[in-house]
Amino acid sequence: MDLPLVVGVDGSELALRAVDWATDEAALRGLPLRLVYASLWERYEGAAPAEGPGRPSEQIMADTVVRAAAERARRRDAAVAVTTEVVPDDAVGTLLRKGMDATALVLGSRGRGGIAGMLLGSVSLTVAARAHCPVIVLRGSHDNRARDGRHRRVVLGVGDPAHGSTAVRFAFEEAAGRGVALEAVRAWRCPAHESTDHPPAPGEPARTHELRAAETLDKALSGAAAGHPGVAVRRRTVEGTARRVLLDASDEADLLVLGVRRHDGHGHIGMQLGRVAHAALHHAACPVAVVPLRA
Repeated sequence: MDLPLVVGVDGSELALRAVDWATDEAALRGLPLRLVYASLWERYEGAAPAEGPGRPSEQIMADTVVRAAAERARRRDAAVAVTTEVVPDDAVGTLLRKGMDATALVLGSRGRGGIAGMLLGSVSLTVAARAHCPVIVLRGSHDNRARDGRHRRVVLGVGDPAHGSTAVRFAFEEAAGRGVALEAVRAWRCPAHESTDHPPAPGEPARTHELRAAETLDKALSGAAAGHPGVAVRRRTVEGTARRVLLDASDEADLLVLGVRRHDGHGHIGMQLGRVAHAALHHAACPVAVVPLRA
């Protein structure tokens, strides 16, 4: 039985946009869709739907929220199987538990306006940092469409090949489902003490680092590429910090996929994102998929 895509809903327009995107994603992957409302959501992400005279009880409101989200998903694609659930608990705990039996979690990001509007809401950030399944956060100026995205490109940030196979497979599956190209990006830098003031020639330090980046790409992609011969793959090595290179790449992507190492054990129970994923979740111009990699 296929595990569902789980979407956190709260009655906000951002959550409904996440429902649109997740419905497309479920259709592309042939997965069921599960819409989850945590009744204590307001504690983490701000106000619930606007109050007014005769405001219904919390339970009635919760039922209204999930019913409206389900109707929206069914209008979007009637072929997708949709179920709903209201959980009387906080959003973070609920979504982390639901993620244990999900193909992925899909969340809308919520900023605060002004400079803070660039930042991610606390629920999305905490879930992305701790979930055991991939978490897709709807960042940036996406057009609510998982299929027929305007860039027709999935971008994969390639890290350590020894730990990144799960993220690589996820990125290939996303590209294959959409019928689009996969752009695999590896950032590299030449240490300052090795830099030169003229274009590098073969054998010089910068060229050595660039070649190592290309070898890392080939090693990371080899297995998954063989299993997805229909996916056109573009390998790209770029000089610069991983943060800047991937944020720039997000400008022309429909989805940015990043692997994030999770450390099992009592010594590693807090936020586990890393600087690059943290920056992407706050500033990327497209939806970001954070794929956990077990260390």
